[in-house]
Amino acid sequence: MAADLTNIVKAYDVRGVVPDEWDEPLAELFGAAFVEVTGATAIVIGHDMRPSSPGLSAAFARGAAARGVDVTLIGLCSTDQLYYASGELNLPGAMFTASHNPAQYNGIKLCRAGAAPVGQDTGLSRIRELAEQWTDQGAPAIAAGTVPGTITEQDTLAGYAAHLTGLVDLTAIRPLKVVVDAGNGMGGHTVPTVFEGLPLDLVPMYFELDGTFPNHEANPLDPKNIVDLQARVLAEGADLGIAFDGDADRCFIVDERGEAVSPSAITALVAARELARNGGKGTVIHNLITSWSVPEVVREHGGTPVRTRVGHSFIKEEMAKTGAIFGGEHSAHYYFKDFWNADTGMLAALHVLAALGGQQGTLSSLVSSYDRYEGSGEINSTVADQAARVAEIKDIYGAREDVTLDELDGLTATSTDWWFNVRASNTEPLLRLNVEARDAATLAKTRDEVLALIRKI
Repeated sequence: MAADLTNIVKAYDVRGVVPDEWDEPLAELFGAAFVEVTGATAIVIGHDMRPSSPGLSAAFARGAAARGVDVTLIGLCSTDQLYYASGELNLPGAMFTASHNPAQYNGIKLCRAGAAPVGQDTGLSRIRELAEQWTDQGAPAIAAGTVPGTITEQDTLAGYAAHLTGLVDLTAIRPLKVVVDAGNGMGGHTVPTVFEGLPLDLVPMYFELDGTFPNHEANPLDPKNIVDLQARVLAEGADLGIAFDGDADRCFIVDERGEAVSPSAITALVAARELARNGGKGTVIHNLITSWSVPEVVREHGGTPVRTRVGHSFIKEEMAKTGAIFGGEHSAHYYFKDFWNADTGMLAALHVLAALGGQQGTLSSLVSSYDRYEGSGEINSTVADQAARVAEIKDIYGAREDVTLDELDGLTATSTDWWFNVRASNTEPLLRLNVEARDAATLAKTRDEVLALIRKI
């Protein structure tokens, strides 16, 4: 009987517990299925620092090479370094990582040549179907005379660093003291090379690559995981702090006061800089739960804001469709046209360093013009019947004359002084609430009203 892999093949990637949910024999089948679906004749593979990553990535390489495909292994890398390799070499790619998930997890992020995303609707469901069939029957025989592909190694770290630093003018930055928390993830591998030669007094935290995450989870979106960074910024009298997640494709910023800077404010700041770099013209993508500040700043700098659903496949699709120069999400994913429309937290971090280092003020004063409203952050609630609860909220707010509704992604309700979005998780029995308002009192009132409905308080 064929395996059921729906639990580990998610909307955008493969992710599950090793070896309980997947293992090296299955990784080998994924490698064979990936080249079958993409029609690739050559691919590139990278992996993070998790204990299971080298074995899983090697098995995937064997599965691909057995079908006549040449494989380039770039070894330890961040996810955006794999995207760089896919773009620069013009090859489909596979990155072995479970990002910010705990140590027992691993996964695969897949892309076509030029870092184009592979999601459920763009090949991932077919890859799952083939792997399911082949767990039962084995992969089909390859054509007679097919010669196995070669497996070679290539170091792309220096090229990745040079590409990124070439996209930001760093020549005029003043000396800055910066604390970087790599969370024992891939930032510890990439930061020293990318930052080399810049006038930075770098204070490293948890740069040792360790996929068991001995210090804290490599998920800076959770406030408890940046507490160490906030304290260190204050103790060092640093100009800013930067935290990377496990696969170092997202960056989070802390100002000189030890306060977290919202990803929406970073999106607005980088959007303004990218628009300036493009002559004050261009489209900027933002998902529907980024701050009101983002489209406002984009328009003020001559750009056109475009609102999308949450999720990297939607952002990348819209970027390709509109020719957008930049895109940002509330979760600290930042996408750049000059980086094959892929997300790179490192390039966003370089923009912050250039913006701060190009003037004499503090980071908090710099970002204040980009951070104009009060936000709740994402609040999760466990709800058995998500659809019924959202329908009830829609009925209540839809009856109000001062509220407009839209259902681009979940339910968004907008009034003059506030908005909220409530949407169901794809993978868990959760409703996710985001609220923004013009002042703290309105935020608290709106948040509490909606939470009372969600949680039946």
